[in-house]
Amino acid sequence: MTDGTPENRNDLDLLCINTIRSLSMDAVQKANSGHPGAPMGLAPAAYTLWTRILKHNPANPDWFNRDRFILSGGHASMLLYSMLYLTGYDLSLEDIKNFRQWGSKTPGHPEYRHTPGVETTTGPLGQGFANGVGMAMAERHLAACYNTKDHEIIDHHTFVVCGDGDLMEGITSEAASLAGHLGLSELICIYDDNKISIEGSTGIAFTEDVAARFKAYNWHVQKVEDGNNADAILKALKKAKAEKKKPSLIMLRTHIAFGSPNKQDSAEAHGAPLGEEEIRLTKKNLGCPDGSSFCVPDGVLQLCRKCLETGKKAESKWQKKMKSYRNGFPDFAARFTDAINGKLPDGWENSLPAFSAKDGSIATRSASGKALNAIAEKVTNLIGGSADLAPSNNTIIKNSCDFQKDSYHGRNIRFGVREHAMGAILSGMALHGGIRPYGGTFLVFADYMRPAIRLASLMRLPVIYVFTHDSIAVGEDGPTHQPVEHICSLRAIPGLTVIRPADANETKEAWRFAVKSTEGPVALILSRQNLPVIEKTESNTANLLENGAYIIYDSSSRPSLIIIATGSEVHIALEAAKSLTAKGVSVRVVSMPSWELFEKTSAEYKEKILPPEVSNRIAVEAGIPMGWERYTGGKGEIIGMTGFGASAPGGTLMKNFGFTADHIIQKAMKLLQM
Repeated sequence: MTDGTPENRNDLDLLCINTIRSLSMDAVQKANSGHPGAPMGLAPAAYTLWTRILKHNPANPDWFNRDRFILSGGHASMLLYSMLYLTGYDLSLEDIKNFRQWGSKTPGHPEYRHTPGVETTTGPLGQGFANGVGMAMAERHLAACYNTKDHEIIDHHTFVVCGDGDLMEGITSEAASLAGHLGLSELICIYDDNKISIEGSTGIAFTEDVAARFKAYNWHVQKVEDGNNADAILKALKKAKAEKKKPSLIMLRTHIAFGSPNKQDSAEAHGAPLGEEEIRLTKKNLGCPDGSSFCVPDGVLQLCRKCLETGKKAESKWQKKMKSYRNGFPDFAARFTDAINGKLPDGWENSLPAFSAKDGSIATRSASGKALNAIAEKVTNLIGGSADLAPSNNTIIKNSCDFQKDSYHGRNIRFGVREHAMGAILSGMALHGGIRPYGGTFLVFADYMRPAIRLASLMRLPVIYVFTHDSIAVGEDGPTHQPVEHICSLRAIPGLTVIRPADANETKEAWRFAVKSTEGPVALILSRQNLPVIEKTESNTANLLENGAYIIYDSSSRPSLIIIATGSEVHIALEAAKSLTAKGVSVRVVSMPSWELFEKTSAEYKEKILPPEVSNRIAVEAGIPMGWERYTGGKGEIIGMTGFGASAPGGTLMKNFGFTADHIIQKAMKLLQM
């Protein structure tokens, strides 16, 4: 065991590093829960980065031109909380003592919007790494769009700390490959190479040459063999910042639970308290001046909180740059300010297309592409792409070029076949701010990006997902490409608004809502096949999509039967309703593109659309029936999928799986006992 002394650093620096270790040990011990090992091993790197390199202002965590810091291995949260407290963020020692407790600012894994200074919610391994790629992409895009030769108003870095577990996850391979291709030189990753995982040595499952792998990804790779050598860490960080063509990986050989006489380099130290006696021995071994818990020497706080002064100066210097920029480029400065404040330009909705039944049938994916391009003309910070499916998803912005290393101003991102990374990168771009990101793929592949969607919902990020090819009507590609359970699965994610429009006009309104929405992600569920544009009537002329459900057809103000449908199935519901009307049945058809939006309406509105006294109800959706019983009630019927699809033309499949007007009529007659 080395003695823990960083080479060529003074005693106060070492005291600061050991204070980080002590706080981490003590907080985990008091909570009787947590991960002390990684923070103890990473303390020298964190201290060096936060006090010598990181451009940040603890008094204003939201300063836009700050460097971003991501702890991808979120289980090491006490490392981040220690740095936030010591450098002067709005986090107290009492908050540290309440680690992992109800209502505290210091939850088990870092949570965005919950703790000042936390840039993203991390914990599911690999997500933070990919978020970092998104942040770096956002920084490069904004720099390309707004910087001038004499006014560099965007010039910050994204720093990611990751571990072995992060690099084992497939999402980091996807994200690192794209980052290297794009040459994101403002992205710097410190790899905590401690060679320990929960089950033991990483050698039992992870023996690849990480350096060679990242060099193949076109990354700049450095190795620091001693994770306690703060001078070597500082040198590596400076060299990484000087690199202007590639993202950087610093492989830092650390020791988990460094300083612990009995648990250093052991899997036991990964995710459990060290124990009071082992902490006492560790503090003695490290030469901590006071054996008491949560000891923070005055000199440590005084030194670390110099970050408040340096941060204030850095932000003040940037504000002067912004003042000069506003004077020289008032129009660009106003647009930039609006972008980072999330303000939409005046009149952005005016160019949205209007669709008529006379236009003929149009797939909602095609209508989506038209709406996207109309919006992009006015909302110039709308940027996104597809996981190699842009021609099918209709996600290309036609008046822009590709986002590439030689054209970061481009608004069309080529994510490649990397759905999981795309989802987390979109979140990183939204977290960075200044842009509105969107991303597309087939609905069936939403499964690949589900963990990223879940975290976007948890963080309430305004990300737009464009999911096309929404049902068995995909046709000949067969059940591997036909989503059945996916809409239901997405609806199960709290905070995600799922919208499945029935025609081109509902699609346009779905985009209107998605762009205006700022409190969570929106998933647009769109058809491959052409659908008629529903003729406007007195009852459906107004923009009612934001209510989640509305009456699209009523043969009587007092219906005896209500048919509820979404997407393409609204059309067969209308066909069935008209036939039933001819038979003397009073029928109402409700288009319900969004459960989530409908649930936000008043009780009065819900009862207006779905009168409680009308128990004869049929729900129709080409997905599994789960959940629809909330709207059909005990007596109602649900026409849905009870298994997977098949390979055949889409129309044939819809007919054979019961998505026809005749099948709806049969169910209705049975309900009405006619």
